[in-house]
Amino acid sequence: MFTGIIEATGTVKKVITNGSNKTFWIESGLAGELKVDQSLSHSGVCLTVEEIKETLHRVTAIDETLQKTNLSSWAAGKTVNLERCLPLNGRLDGHFVQGHVDTTGTCTKRQEKRGSWELEFEFPKKFAELVIEKGSISVNGISLTAFRVKKKSFCVAIIPYTFEHTNIKEVVPGEIVNLEFDIIGKYILRKATIG
Repeated sequence: MFTGIIEATGTVKKVITNGSNKTFWIESGLAGELKVDQSLSHSGVCLTVEEIKETLHRVTAIDETLQKTNLSSWAAGKTVNLERCLPLNGRLDGHFVQGHVDTTGTCTKRQEKRGSWELEFEFPKKFAELVIEKGSISVNGISLTAFRVKKKSFCVAIIPYTFEHTNIKEVVPGEIVNLEFDIIGKYILRKATIG
């Protein structure tokens, strides 16, 4: 379980294709604090640390993950948001984020607002019931608040700190991002669906 509060960013240094899987070597200042077999959020995708070499760590994404996320397009130089799991005695500063991406969205608009930024994203309409006005949403692993919600789009506002310390600063119109909808909304919808 994560919170959507990004600890650090990393840079993809190498991508290796193994059959239907892809292995990524990622460089970051967090590498020295990681352990093999640890779960780590990579732009919202929970992956297991398989190997650590100095400032690098290695993870692998299977075909299912590549199909539902933007990882299939990652190449050397890509900036990745990183967050370790929430400890049981930790603070929940964002919201509950599982690291299980539901779908991808596309940035359709980015506008600077005198020091802050407003971004709009489109997503598949079938997820419309899971996005609510002023509700929580994870975009590339970042805990954000959705507003101006429509049937297949929403907006988020980005403060300067988040803009400078995550890969959201690289998101421009046309960019594909990872989306995870609020788990509470999923349970409520499930309950309503099955009665």
